[in-house]
Amino acid sequence: MTTAAIEAAHEEQRKIANKRNAQALLGRSPQDTGASWFNYVFLTFVILVGMWPLYWAGVMSTWEGEDKIYTVGAPNVLPDFSGQGFLFNWRVITSQINPPGYPEYQSVDFLNSFKNSLIVVAVVVTATLFFCSLAGFAFAKLRFRGRDPLFYFVVLTLTIPAQLGIVGAYQIMERLGWVDTLFAVTVPALVSAFGVFYMRQFIEDAIPDELIESARVDGASTFRVYLSLVVPTIRPAMGVLGLITAVGAWNEYIWALVAVGNSDAQTIGPALHNLRAGSTPKTGIILTGAFLASLPLLVLLTIAGRQIVRGIMEGAVKA
Repeated sequence: MTTAAIEAAHEEQRKIANKRNAQALLGRSPQDTGASWFNYVFLTFVILVGMWPLYWAGVMSTWEGEDKIYTVGAPNVLPDFSGQGFLFNWRVITSQINPPGYPEYQSVDFLNSFKNSLIVVAVVVTATLFFCSLAGFAFAKLRFRGRDPLFYFVVLTLTIPAQLGIVGAYQIMERLGWVDTLFAVTVPALVSAFGVFYMRQFIEDAIPDELIESARVDGASTFRVYLSLVVPTIRPAMGVLGLITAVGAWNEYIWALVAVGNSDAQTIGPALHNLRAGSTPKTGIILTGAFLASLPLLVLLTIAGRQIVRGIMEGAVKA
C-alpha cells in the first residue's frame, strides 16, 4: 500500500463524512434548526468577546497621549483614523523620538526584539517538528530495549512545571556561555515532551505496521521509511504541533526574561514588559506594542486554521 493509496483512502473518508453531514442537515427538524441558530448567535457573541481585547489594543494604539485617549472621563472606542497617533507611538517604541513626559525606552529595541522572536520561532518550530516526529516514529513503530519505560518517562515530565527547572537551566546556560544569547531561548525548546507524545499517538494509529514492513521488504532503510512514508502521512498532525509550538515560543516570557533580559538577544516578551517603564506608564505606548506583537500570531492562526481543523478531524477518524 503506497502513500498515494493512503492519501486516497483518507480523501474518500472525508467525502463520506461530508455526505453524511449534508444528509443530516437536510433531515433536521424545526427544533434542530432553532438550536442551530442559537448556537450561531452564541458563538458569534463568544467571538466578539474574544476579539474585543485585540480591537481595544488596536484602538488605543492609534491615539497619542492620555489626554486624547480619554474624553470626558471615558476612553474612546473608535480609532483615530488620521494615523498621527499610531505613527507617534511607533516612533516612541522604536526609540526614534523621546518626547517630554515620556520615560526613557533605551532598554526597548522593539524591531530587534521582533526580529529575534521570529528567529526563535522559526528555529524552534523546525527543530520540534523534526525531532518530535522522529522520536514519535521510534516510540510507535520501532522495537528496542527500554522503549516503553523511556516513553513513560517522557510523558511523566509533562507533570513537572517548567518553572521548577529555571534555576538549573540558567546554570547550564551560564556554564555554556549562552546567557544573553539566542541559544539560551532556542536550545532548551528544540524538543518538547508533548510533541513526542502527540506524534507517537498519531503515528501509531495512522500507519499500519504492515505498510512499514512492506517498505522494508522493498529495501527502504528506517530513515527512508520515516522520510518517504511517515512524514507525508502525518503532515496534518505536524501542522497542528507546529502551530502550538509557534504560539508557545512567541509568547515565552519568564524564561526569556531570565535568560536574555535586556540584552541584544531580547525577545518580544521582555520588550513588552519594558514598555511599562517609568512611574506613569503610557497606555498608548504599551498597547501599540501589544497590538503589533499579536499580529504575527493572528496572521498565523488565520492561515493555518483549516490545517488545525483537518489535523484534529483526521486524528479523530483514525482514533
